[in-house]
Amino acid sequence: KKKRPNHLLIEDSLNDDNSVVALSQQKMDELQLMRGDTVTLKGKRRRETICIVLADDTCQNDRIRMNRVVRNNLRVRSGDIISIQASTDVKYGKRIHVLPIDDTVGGITGNLFEV
Repeated sequence: KKKRPNHLLIEDSLNDDNSVVALSQQKMDELQLMRGDTVTLKGKRRRETICIVLADDTCQNDRIRMNRVVRNNLRVRSGDIISIQASTDVKYGKRIHVLPIDDTVGGITGNLFEV
């Protein structure tokens, strides 16, 4: 079996931040990542997202911790395997589109922009 250091098993995150994933310090050293670096995560069906990496001493070496929103973006679940790569050429965003999400606006009636 080939050793693939950038393939990690997903765990639930205790952090509620949608832009952060946690790795062990040993794994960060192995992948030459520093705290606060930007990484590209690749999930199922060619899904990708970009996150900021932080060290977590309680995280096992072959695991990555991410919250539910990041997992949904990658179309993965806890226990699945994803790949991680350092991203150096990420540009700052100029604008965003904020769209209502079906599960967060349930039960609200009327115009959302007047709320």
